[in-house]
Amino acid sequence: MDVSTAVFYLICLVTVVSAGMVALSRNIIYSAFSLLGTFMGVAGIYVFLGADFVAAVQLLIYVGGILVLILFAVMLTHRIADVEITNRAAGRVPALLVIGVFIILLIQTIRETPWVKAKELVHAATTAKIGDSFLYEYLLPFELASLVLLGALIGALVLSRKEIKE
Repeated sequence: MDVSTAVFYLICLVTVVSAGMVALSRNIIYSAFSLLGTFMGVAGIYVFLGADFVAAVQLLIYVGGILVLILFAVMLTHRIADVEITNRAAGRVPALLVIGVFIILLIQTIRETPWVKAKELVHAATTAKIGDSFLYEYLLPFELASLVLLGALIGALVLSRKEIKE
């Protein structure tokens, strides 16, 4: 096994373990941080597939935007850690049965599929052309989108600020 195959399997393992921790963790903060590992692993898989732009978008949108938004929402929620859940085990047995059925179907599909080895592909960078388009043809819409996002960020800060009563 060469190094790139070992790194690919390591990234896949990190992605699957992080996704499992998202689903099985009892603490919402740990689930949110495990989601970071899942998103980073998916971005790594995109890099191995030669989709460098999709990997960059995965990092920028999901890790940089969605995950930060989730963490802000969790951390700004008042006493989120003090929530008492009375029926933690509700639905675990049916969920485990459904997961088992899907794992069996997945293993059966993997065994019965005739896998054909593709020719070696040479991956060319695609982000240079997209970056040039953002800086020349689509500069105005790109800058307007950044101003809209800045306004949304300022609005979120104003809404989440606690007022001090004197």
